Amino acid sequence: MQYTSRRTPRRALTFMALGALALTTTACGPGVATSGGAVAAPTSGTSSQTPDPTMPSTPTTQATATPSSPTAKPTTKPTAKPTRKPTAKPTAKPTAKPSRPRPEPVVVVLRPGDSGSKVRSMQARLKQIGWFHGDVTDFYGDRTTAAVSGFQKKRGFPSTGVADQRTYDRILSMTRTPTKDELANVKPAAPKPAATSWDADPRCLTGRVICISKSTRSLTWVIDGKPQYSMDVRFGSEAEPTREGVFSITWKKIDVISNLYFTPMPYSMFFSGGQAIHYSGDFARNGYNGSSHGCVNVRNMTALKQLYNAAPVGTKVVVHW
Repeated sequence: MQYTSRRTPRRALTFMALGALALTTTACGPGVATSGGAVAAPTSGTSSQTPDPTMPSTPTTQATATPSSPTAKPTTKPTAKPTRKPTAKPTAKPTAKPSRPRPEPVVVVLRPGDSGSKVRSMQARLKQIGWFHGDVTDFYGDRTTAAVSGFQKKRGFPSTGVADQRTYDRILSMTRTPTKDELANVKPAAPKPAATSWDADPRCLTGRVICISKSTRSLTWVIDGKPQYSMDVRFGSEAEPTREGVFSITWKKIDVISNLYFTPMPYSMFFSGGQAIHYSGDFARNGYNGSSHGCVNVRNMTALKQLYNAAPVGTKVVVHW
């Protein structure tokens, strides 16, 4: 029987521990042994612990210094330059051209081809002022067109021959309401010779004379002292009297508008400055209830036309009491 001593492992362990202790005592440097056998600690101030030989050695974990990442430069965004909007040049609005006034619509009263009593009346009115000739009718034909066109041209209106509102109104302002005889083409009787009791003035007895009496308010056409015919006349007021004396016709015109009073003066025969013998629609309507501005007004258009054709420029005119 083989005998195995149990003490052998213990002794081996004891010797191993002592050997380790000895190694620890001599191999810890760089300390210096003192006289008492103790080991002096290093002067660096760093203490070192003696590992326990009976304890398993723990691996020293060295702190791995993570290399510091390079300091990230702040990503400074470049300051965005303010985007300059191009300065908008003021868009100059084109100067608005002044709008031309729209022409007023032309209102036609009568035109060629029309017929009726209104046409007849307008023809009679045009006949009063010497623009229409012959008998009046109900039809707006060539004669009426020519009469209206001539009337328009004389006044600076468009010479269309169409009676628009402006033309028609002007015709009305220059004429009177036609009589029944004028509308029916009844010819007036020729003026009768003046009676021998006419208001004769010695200055009216020689040659061809228009003799005008303020006393009898009459005008007499006299040839070599013999009265041919007479007509009623009206004179100016006290503020604007008709001048008296011996004159002569200086100029004459059928179609005249007063520059001062803007009234029609058909068949004018001027004898003293602006004073004339002429037809007056107001005298025909109102008689002696009014007065002229110094002219000699006549209300018988037919008799005045006859005198107008008989007395040329230069004819003697006598105005007396």
